[in-house]
Amino acid sequence: MDLSWYTRYRSEENPDLGAIFKGPFNILNEPGIPLNDTDTPPTITVPPPPIPAGAQRIQAIANTAGFHFAFIEQGGTSLYPTLALKATSDVVLRILLSIGGVEIDHFSLWHDKADNAVSQPLAGVIDPENPNGATFPDLNDPATLARLQLQLELTQTNKILPEPCDFLFRESMPPCSVIRPTSTALGGAVATVKSFMADGLFNGQPESFFDFAMRLAAAADNAQRE
Repeated sequence: MDLSWYTRYRSEENPDLGAIFKGPFNILNEPGIPLNDTDTPPTITVPPPPIPAGAQRIQAIANTAGFHFAFIEQGGTSLYPTLALKATSDVVLRILLSIGGVEIDHFSLWHDKADNAVSQPLAGVIDPENPNGATFPDLNDPATLARLQLQLELTQTNKILPEPCDFLFRESMPPCSVIRPTSTALGGAVATVKSFMADGLFNGQPESFFDFAMRLAAAADNAQRE
């Protein structure tokens, strides 16, 4: 899962102007839903934190789901304004702006939920069944941040609104709190479909599905306002 959005929205830089970000930690090959009945046995209970060993697996799955929803919604937050800049129909523009606003609302909601997984008292959950050792660290803890070579400004969990950043013209405009990216190359339809494919969201779909999705995305990105 691409977690670069987490540090991007806490940064004073803008990917549309060349900034590159990486996520604060890794979630690799971790399910976002239970895979079978052993993940959710009838006797399992997930009490308030700290999470006991027997419930770490299902809590890690829930944490992953929280971050995955936020990942999807931040993609939509960029996609809708990107497409709106190309709309030639007032009806299409109304659809994009109306749905896009809800995407932003969803992103803020799931961003807040995901933050709960990497702050106390829940932080520290480790999936015992993931060979990659999926771990949800405390992103407010100085010792953890030092080990991960991170700065608190880029990880602290009480931030869910975009920090002011470079916008449009770095030399002539002051920093502004904005959605980013909104360039076609980074936030357009093709970039969005590619990110979903890399994330494994469409695993199991036939090749014809990917071909059709990419054709639609390319057509959307190539649209021009008259």
